[in-house]
Amino acid sequence: MLNIRDEKEYNSIVDEYSDMIFRIAYQNLFNIHDAEDVTQDVFLKLIKQKENFFNDKEHLKSWLIRVTINRSIDFKKAFFRKNTVPLHDIDIPFEPEEKELLEEMYQLPRDYRNILYLYYYEGYTIKEIANILGIKQNTVNSRLTRGRKKLKVIMEV
Repeated sequence: MLNIRDEKEYNSIVDEYSDMIFRIAYQNLFNIHDAEDVTQDVFLKLIKQKENFFNDKEHLKSWLIRVTINRSIDFKKAFFRKNTVPLHDIDIPFEPEEKELLEEMYQLPRDYRNILYLYYYEGYTIKEIANILGIKQNTVNSRLTRGRKKLKVIMEV
């Protein structure tokens, strides 16, 4: 079992997962500062966990992804976040070759976007994504298929 109460273990978790959490938050919020806030909130939530229920690193990683997505959704729903910025005004903090594809991915609904991101960028299987998001494998598979089709249409325009 992981010992999150140990400062060295916590610091290694932050080092290992902070980039992934930031990218997931950013692809949900489209704002660097908001993604940084969500990243910080996720790690604060980890510190506040009363029980150390993480059996292994994969369980911890799944928990971090789920909390990041949920916190991003909550952050977006917040009253002060109702004002949005047009997509073309956003500076995307990814590699130049990824920028175009990610801009097109941002046009997809969140459910498709998260599944495509977890599948292609984080390398999760359909079964793992279903477990992380708490939905059925068939739902993940159909959203992945629909997301690919919608992305293809967007890319052809």
